[in-house]
Amino acid sequence: MSNYENRPVPEGINYSQENPLKEFFLLLLAAGGALLVLLLILSLAAQKLAPLVPFSLEEKLVSRYAEQFPAAPESERAQLIENYLQQLADQLLESQRLPEGLNLKIHYLSSKTVNAFATLGGNVYILDGLLEQMDSENALAMVVAHEIAHIINRDPIVAMGRGLTVSLALASVAGLSNSGAADWLIQQLGLATVMSFTRDQERAADAMALDMLQAHYGNVQGAGRLFAVMSEGGIAPPELLSTHPLSDKRIAAIQAYAQSHPQQGEPYPLPELIQQ
Repeated sequence: MSNYENRPVPEGINYSQENPLKEFFLLLLAAGGALLVLLLILSLAAQKLAPLVPFSLEEKLVSRYAEQFPAAPESERAQLIENYLQQLADQLLESQRLPEGLNLKIHYLSSKTVNAFATLGGNVYILDGLLEQMDSENALAMVVAHEIAHIINRDPIVAMGRGLTVSLALASVAGLSNSGAADWLIQQLGLATVMSFTRDQERAADAMALDMLQAHYGNVQGAGRLFAVMSEGGIAPPELLSTHPLSDKRIAAIQAYAQSHPQQGEPYPLPELIQQ
């Protein structure tokens, strides 16, 4: 007869010795890393495919939602300013090889906001508040050329395609999550991904704009005017949290460009029409 002993099972044998919160955060970190990689892949795919959309399709999209775009100027002065801005843009474009089908249109808006932006269909908007801050035509030309560069580089359609792709991906993942912390992480990862690409677009637009100014005026004097105005508005957020490169970095890039290119001539004055 064999000796047999029915020993009691030790307590806690079926329980992990690891803190469950640690496992949760490790799992959350792994999921966040996988999501970041997915968002980067989707963003890169959208960036490559969106420029293949023809400008004619962009124009159709703009015409379909025309009511969502700012209205044309009504006063005679506003129309004259818009005509001047269009002529300035056309002169800057003489040194550029334009994509097929591009019809660039400059619009003037009577708004005191210091801003300018490029959007779908080759449309660029210059606001009156920005014009008031310009001290020469060269300074204004830098802004116009920068927005033109966004159009040539197809940044509006890329931004729309990337934003739509990332938003759909985030919505799909968030719909499967019941954790508020996970939802917050998903939103932040998506935001950081889009912002990083936006800063790259801004730097590329700056570089192309400087080439336009150099070709048209023989110098880039006044190119840093807008960035100087922006830096006077207060302390800028960290670059990681901004959709644009920091103004001091952009001014430094302009100065470096000027040192490596011959600078001939003086800045052109703004027409009296804008100085009124």
